[in-house]
Amino acid sequence: MSSPAEFYHSLPPITKAYGTACLFATAAYQLGLYNLNHMALLYERVFYGFQVWRLFTNLFFLGPFSINFGIRLLMIVRYGVQLEKGPFDRRTADFLWMMIFGAFTLLVLSAIPIFWSPFLAVPLVFMLLYVWSREFPNAQINIYGLVALKAFYLPWAMLALDVIFGSPLIPDLLGIIAGHLYYFLTVLHPLAGGKNILKTPMWVRKLVARWRIGMQPVSRGQSANNPQQETGSGVAFRGRSYRLSG
Repeated sequence: MSSPAEFYHSLPPITKAYGTACLFATAAYQLGLYNLNHMALLYERVFYGFQVWRLFTNLFFLGPFSINFGIRLLMIVRYGVQLEKGPFDRRTADFLWMMIFGAFTLLVLSAIPIFWSPFLAVPLVFMLLYVWSREFPNAQINIYGLVALKAFYLPWAMLALDVIFGSPLIPDLLGIIAGHLYYFLTVLHPLAGGKNILKTPMWVRKLVARWRIGMQPVSRGQSANNPQQETGSGVAFRGRSYRLSG
């Protein structure tokens, strides 16, 4: 059995960095090192007070130490790791771009009054959960030893449980919307014959390469910006084969 230090060092880079940042954000809050009012997403203070750091700091606070905090952190570790070591293996830049796109989408959605949330870390974690559920739809999940279901339905089951136990609906719903938008633009739309309009920008790839974050794909026959490759009468996408009818 590996030690906690070995387990931590084995985590893929983006998941490890985000999970660590969320843990430190909550620890610093519990130690009284900052006031939540200075970190929350308040658009009037962003635009009229030029407090632009709020666009970033709100993305790392999962709440105070509690059972809910532990569950969210475990969700990052489990689903983020499985994504980064599975469909996004050797595609660190693409995974980072997914997180950036998700954060940007959540910030835009939160500008709508009915969707506003002061902290968007929980929605971002829920976005990870949704994308994972689409990448591993047939995985069997057992919720608290009470209900067994396929991973495809897990985001909706978790949303229902959060509502039952008194958590707000909007953060989970925001994550599902952001996750579905990303999955539709990068997987469903290209598989239907459409163009991938959400390719990872070159500046993200250069950033990852410059800082040597994770492993980058090395392929001569496939463009780094286009993970889709035709194979016979089907399509191979992210290492999986999809049969197209017609």
